[in-house]
Amino acid sequence: MTDTIAVSRWGSESVADTLEEPDAGPPASSLATSRRTVTPVAHGQVGQKRQLRKATFAERFDLLGAGAAGLASATLLFGWLAPLTGVVGWLVVSYVGFLGFYVLLSSFGADRKTVADRVATVLLVSAGVLLLSALGFVVVFTLLRGVEALSNLNFFTQDMELAGPLDPLTQGGILHALVGTLIQITIALAITIPLGIATAVFLNEVGGPFARFVRTIVDAMTALPSIVAGLFVYAAVIQFVTHQRSGIAASLAISVMMLPIVIRASDVVLRLVPGNLREASYALGAGRWRTVWRVVLPTARSGLVTAVILGTARGIGETSPVLLTAGVTAVLTFNPFSGPMISLPLQVFDFVKSPEPTMVARGFGTAAVLLLLVLVLFAIARVIGGRPPGQLSPRQQDRMRAESRRDLERFEARRPGITAPTDPSPLPGAVGDAASGPEQKASSS
Repeated sequence: MTDTIAVSRWGSESVADTLEEPDAGPPASSLATSRRTVTPVAHGQVGQKRQLRKATFAERFDLLGAGAAGLASATLLFGWLAPLTGVVGWLVVSYVGFLGFYVLLSSFGADRKTVADRVATVLLVSAGVLLLSALGFVVVFTLLRGVEALSNLNFFTQDMELAGPLDPLTQGGILHALVGTLIQITIALAITIPLGIATAVFLNEVGGPFARFVRTIVDAMTALPSIVAGLFVYAAVIQFVTHQRSGIAASLAISVMMLPIVIRASDVVLRLVPGNLREASYALGAGRWRTVWRVVLPTARSGLVTAVILGTARGIGETSPVLLTAGVTAVLTFNPFSGPMISLPLQVFDFVKSPEPTMVARGFGTAAVLLLLVLVLFAIARVIGGRPPGQLSPRQQDRMRAESRRDLERFEARRPGITAPTDPSPLPGAVGDAASGPEQKASSS
C-alpha cells in the first residue's frame, strides 16, 4: 500500500512523490525530493541571470536612443520652441532629457528594480566622466597657455632679477620660485611627518580622554582657513621672532595646513591594521612600541605614504599663507632664515596680476610646472608606497637572510658538542649542513 503526497510551493510548481510504507523503508532519493524547498521566483524570470559587467544589446540601444532623444529635445527647445540660449544650458537640458528617455525605454523590458539600478549606474558614470573632464580641462588649458613660456630653456635656469614686465620670454625665469618651493616644502615635511605620524600612533595605540580631545582639535584644524594659518604665523613668528618675511615662516605656515591632513589620513590607515597582527606580536614577547615600529607601521606603509602625499599636495599649492609670510622677491636665495623667499603659487599670483601678455604667459607656465611637480610627487609615492604589505624589497630580503643566518649560528652554538658554523653560506645550505653534522660525527665515532 502506498500514499501519494503532493507538495506545492507558492504556486510555482508541484512535486508528487510516492512514499512506501514505513516497514518497507522509504528510498533516500524519494525523501530528498519530497523535502526539497523551491525558491519563489517571478513569472518569466526562471533561468535568467543579470549581467553586471557586460551590457546587452538592448541596454546599449536604450542608452544610444535616450542620448539621441535628449539631444534632439534640447535642440528643439533652444532653437525653435523656447527662447533659451547658452551652451551650458543646452548641455544640462540634454542630460535631463536623456535621463527621462532612458527611464522610459528601460521600463519597457525591465522591472522597477532593474530600471533603478541602471539609472544609478548612469548617474555614477556621469559623475566620474564630469570630474575627469574638469580635471583634464584644467590641465590641458594650463599647458596650452603656458607652452609659450615652457618652450624657452631660460624659463627654468634664470630668475627675474634682470627681467622686467616688458622683456620677452627669452629673458627671465622661475628658478628662484622653484628652489623656494622645494626648500619650503622640505622643511614643512621635516616638521609634519614626525609630528603627524606620531600623533596618529598616539591616537590609535594609546587612546584615552586626552586622545579624544586631540582628535577633536585635529578635526577642527582640518577646516581651518589657510589665511588664518598665515595670520597666526605672521603674528607669532614674524612680529616677535624673525621681524621679517622668510622661507622658514612660510614653512611653518604650510606645516600648520599640512598637519591635520596627515594626522587624519594616518589615523584612518592605522585603524585598518588587523588587530590579530598586534596580538601575534605580543604573543611572541614584543612590547607595545616594538610592535608599533616593526608590525603596525610597516603594514600601513602604503597608506602612510599616501597620507604624506595628500598633505604635500595641500601644502605645495597654498598661496594665502605664503603671501603673508614668505614675501615676494625676484632674486634666487637658498637661505630660508634671511630675507623673502618666493614659491611657485605665489609666483603665479604675482605674474598673472600683471596686464602684460608676457607676464601672464609666465604665470601659466609657472602653473604648468607646479602641476608637473605634483605629478612627479605622486609618481614617487606610488614607487615607494605602492608595494603591498609583506612584499619585501631585494635589500630587505638580503637583510632578512643575514638575520636568519645569525639566528641559525646562535641556535647551533647552544647545542652541546656542536660548534657554530663559520662559513657564511646561504640559509638552505646552512640548514643542510646543520642537519648532516650529527650524522657525520656519529659515523666518524
